[in-house]
Amino acid sequence: MFTYIDPEVRRRLIADGKLTRINEKGENIDPVVAPPPGSHSINILGPIPLPVQMQSVQTTVQWYATVRSTELSKVEELASELRSQGGLRLFSLLASSMAVNSVLMIGNHRSFENPLVRVHSSCLTGEVFGSQRCECGPQLAAAVSRISEDPAGGMVVYMSGHEGRGIGLWAKAATYLLQDGGQDTYQANRSLGLPDDSRDFSDAAALLRHFVGDQPFRLLTNNPKKLSDLRQLGITGITPVKHVIGVGDWNRGYLSAKQAWGHQLDDDDIG
Repeated sequence: MFTYIDPEVRRRLIADGKLTRINEKGENIDPVVAPPPGSHSINILGPIPLPVQMQSVQTTVQWYATVRSTELSKVEELASELRSQGGLRLFSLLASSMAVNSVLMIGNHRSFENPLVRVHSSCLTGEVFGSQRCECGPQLAAAVSRISEDPAGGMVVYMSGHEGRGIGLWAKAATYLLQDGGQDTYQANRSLGLPDDSRDFSDAAALLRHFVGDQPFRLLTNNPKKLSDLRQLGITGITPVKHVIGVGDWNRGYLSAKQAWGHQLDDDDIG
């Protein structure tokens, strides 16, 4: 039984303060009362102590799992119907299309002063398979390491719906084949009729408002579009911090394409 579709477990988590809800401004709202249709609210489950080891980095974070109320409500409606029909074996289907984002908190966010933050897009090939066609796996591990070592602490906002800059894993696999035929990563997206970058950072903005508030913070990124998108969503006080790691023979062309597209990468960074 999944906890997010079990009404009794849900009530217990709310009572324990482990399941909360925020609006798009990052403000806490009532997790019991159903949000109005079309509202951009996010459910937050946690904190959950999570010992992690990424490459040579070993630490303990506080994990928060987050999901939009619009997605969760659809799943809960389907779960109720399956329960009434005795279709419990089909519950696994309900989780397949939900984008469950995460926050990996290092330190006490209530005492943050100019924390170090990484808004990181999911990458199955780089983070799980260890692919060297990108630098995503080393970037994630290095972000956790840098935040763990920083006196100010901070957090990683992990965006699970951002695979392949928002195009999804299936289309990303197709772009790899096009890249093997001579196209760069952006040309491959265009060949499929897809945007260069279709990621939505509105959930990340709401989580930053909730955990960091209006204070300044440092953002580990080389991507000016990420900065621009967050600022357009009303996030202020961002100081970008270059985050280059994991460069190798397999991904130099990929990184050169990023550099040409506007990423803050020097020739020395790519080598």
